[in-house]
Amino acid sequence: MKISFVSPVLPKTGVLVLLVAEGKGLEGLAADADQRTGAQITRAMAAAKFTGKRDTTLDLVAPGGGWTRIVLFGLGAPASLRPLDLEMLGGAAAGVITAIKADRVAIAASLELGGLAPRESSALIASGVRLRVYSFNRYKSKKPEAMPLKEVSILSTDARGARQRFAAFDAVADGVHLARDLVNEPPNHLHPVEFAERMRPLAKLGVKISIMTPAQMKRLGMNALLGVAQGSAHEARMVVMEWKGGKASERPVAFIGKGVTFDTGGISIKPAGGMEDMKGDMGGAACVAGLMMALAKRKAKVNAVGAIGIVENMPDGKAQRPGDVVTSMSGQTIAVLNTDAEGRLVLADVLWYVQDRFKPRFMVDLATLTGAILVALGKEHAGLFSNNDELSQRLSDAGYATGEKVWRMPLATEYDRMIDHDVADVKNIGGRHAGSITAAQFLQRFVNSVPWAHLDVAGTAMDAGRTAINQSWGSGWGVRLLDRLVAQHYEK
Repeated sequence: MKISFVSPVLPKTGVLVLLVAEGKGLEGLAADADQRTGAQITRAMAAAKFTGKRDTTLDLVAPGGGWTRIVLFGLGAPASLRPLDLEMLGGAAAGVITAIKADRVAIAASLELGGLAPRESSALIASGVRLRVYSFNRYKSKKPEAMPLKEVSILSTDARGARQRFAAFDAVADGVHLARDLVNEPPNHLHPVEFAERMRPLAKLGVKISIMTPAQMKRLGMNALLGVAQGSAHEARMVVMEWKGGKASERPVAFIGKGVTFDTGGISIKPAGGMEDMKGDMGGAACVAGLMMALAKRKAKVNAVGAIGIVENMPDGKAQRPGDVVTSMSGQTIAVLNTDAEGRLVLADVLWYVQDRFKPRFMVDLATLTGAILVALGKEHAGLFSNNDELSQRLSDAGYATGEKVWRMPLATEYDRMIDHDVADVKNIGGRHAGSITAAQFLQRFVNSVPWAHLDVAGTAMDAGRTAINQSWGSGWGVRLLDRLVAQHYEK
């Protein structure tokens, strides 16, 4: 599918999408189209009582004027529209366009929307189209009928500016789609070694890729991560991705992802019901991979590190046992009381490695870490835990702007005491209560004084609620959030 930006001149044929402000009737290109159809649009609006109310649509088949179809989208009050609303509008338009099986569509985006410059509003609508048009059909023996949509033209008063602005949105959409692909992959196809190998093509974009084997990690003392993997037939991997778009002297920002390609729970095995969803337990790592692609494709002016610990958690004669004590890279000993609390063991070593090796300005880790966060927040917010108020607020603001919302949860000494242990320095579970908080308290022991935030994305990275810009089981959640965080605050 091609997205193009053209001057605001009505096409002669095809499908036309018009935006209608509430209570203002037809304006601009919409008024011109109405005149060309002999006021057919006005009559249809009156018959359907269509006023341009927010999120309403009206589909006119064979309206005259040379068009096969005209679809009206209600804007509500245009001045109140946020950038996210325009992306959602583009996604909704793409949904309708796909449903009617149009091959070429023009979207008239020449109105003043949300107080934004035309280049910005047009690019945002196009971004929504791009995010919506995604499918994962790799393993279908009979491929679904190919989507007929070949081209979407955005009619804009600043087509050149919109084209330039869209390049960054397009790069981010590529990153989102990569993250979705990874989460949607079956676990027999995306095991740890394969996941790591799929990161190599990022080198063509200028990302430095380093892949560590178990032998290398063993030499570093990463026994917490390796302990999770020891019951699997597939070796563990750690992938470090470096994008150097800032000044050579500038310390990087760092993103860390949990990459458990399948989680049975290990010896503390999970119930069978719903276990198939545990192919998505690498949603945090998928987000980091997608983010690094997005930063490289849009040539972000920042130094960034993405590090992902990739394992498979399986029960086996060699598997880690409840009651084992392992020594992490930090030197801290961990009593593994539940092998299904494995993600924090992986992150403990990767967090320590990143803060020790790169001395980052901050670290953000993402992990499908606890079912408890779903109990607390459902699928509407990711849990945010942080030792830094500024970083926390910036993440909250970015989440509001992108629709990838976060909710800050507490960290406190009282919770930290819940994971002290009588044999080891720390235990990997804290009991029945405050499960998400004690998991975050565990991670905090491996970040030292580095500004850090932990995002528990168990409710958002997979099987999240469908929206106008995401209809996929693997949502790609977090790529847009973190890209905005970087763009707003850390690029020079």
